[in-house]
Amino acid sequence: MTPPRAIIWDWDNTLVDGWPAIQAGLNAALRDAGMAEWTLEEVRARVRHSLRDTFPGMFGDRWERARDIFYAGVRAEHLAVLRPMPSVEAMLRQVARAAPLAVLSNKQGALLRREARHLGWTVLFRALVGAGDAAADKPDPRPMRLAASACGVPVGEGVWYVGDTALDMQAARTAGCVAVLLGDAAHDGGPAAARPDLHFTDAEALAAALATGTP
Repeated sequence: MTPPRAIIWDWDNTLVDGWPAIQAGLNAALRDAGMAEWTLEEVRARVRHSLRDTFPGMFGDRWERARDIFYAGVRAEHLAVLRPMPSVEAMLRQVARAAPLAVLSNKQGALLRREARHLGWTVLFRALVGAGDAAADKPDPRPMRLAASACGVPVGEGVWYVGDTALDMQAARTAGCVAVLLGDAAHDGGPAAARPDLHFTDAEALAAALATGTP
């Protein structure tokens, strides 16, 4: 296995679990619009694209009001419920010694960076690129280029993009990067639906592969 020149990570459900806050904000917006609320399982299964790419279709001409309600709900509790995914922090601290790291998420950039500061992880990443930080959001290749540039490399086969969904794998391929699935993607149709270039069942398996050079 050729070592990556840089590793770019998705955030939610890849490095952290912050879904309860996302659910709270979304359901507040849905209630305000007189729409049915979503279970946590539905939120995990449906939330993929950025707010600016999804809310106009969901809420029509009320989408800006829904946006403000959503963000108020998320901000009220996201730090209180935020948890690292299992073994992720140790893995990040190990692999950061081997390659520059960055984050590319469809979470709003300000929220993403606040969460990284809360966890004490900001120092691990060359950049934390969120929704709204580039002219378009994931899976458009422009935010991936921004994250790779912060790592000092161009997008391409030397860059891994690690995520938990088929959308993440699409984002990697669109930018010409290596699509790396972390976890079982059970919430998104499984590995067969994601079609990754590389697949690791958990953070420990990914760290071991990088340490030994074997996928």
